[in-house]
Amino acid sequence: MKPPGSFLVRWRVPVGYPLAVICFWLARPTVASLITGGGIAVIGLAVRGVAAGHLRKGEGLATSGPYRRTRNPLYFGSAILAVGFAVAAHSWTVMALILVYMFAFYPAVIRREEIELFARYGAEFEEFSQRVPAFWPRITPASPPAQGFSLALYQRNREYQAALGTMVALALLVLRMWFRSRWG
Repeated sequence: MKPPGSFLVRWRVPVGYPLAVICFWLARPTVASLITGGGIAVIGLAVRGVAAGHLRKGEGLATSGPYRRTRNPLYFGSAILAVGFAVAAHSWTVMALILVYMFAFYPAVIRREEIELFARYGAEFEEFSQRVPAFWPRITPASPPAQGFSLALYQRNREYQAALGTMVALALLVLRMWFRSRWG
């Protein structure tokens, strides 16, 4: 029997690529929307980057840094990034498509990962999940700091790829704006 959400987990990325193409096609960026959306995207990148600097995949449950406020800071950062791109795209249709995508895929992906974490860490994860919300961060941290940010972990988790991807996407939106201003 397949774990719950297997279909959505498997199709999240393959659906994301054509959705990105559609969103770029529908984008109507302006200088103001690019600056505002780019600023929001940078906040999302920062959340993801700090989270990656605390994540030791397969070595233990991440409970430090932003994991003291939300169990899924990488997904929370991705959601901020997505909103940033929607704002940069300057299109309500793009915003709606991104929100539908996020609400269709992310809850199932988060549930699936949490089942795996519970299977791996048992009572430790159960206690953690009772103190720390799944997605929306707590205002105050759930525990005192256990460890600091690690640039080596950031690099090992290849989070720099999100930063490069964000720069490419924003550059494509600038090109989209330029082409629209030249040829309508």
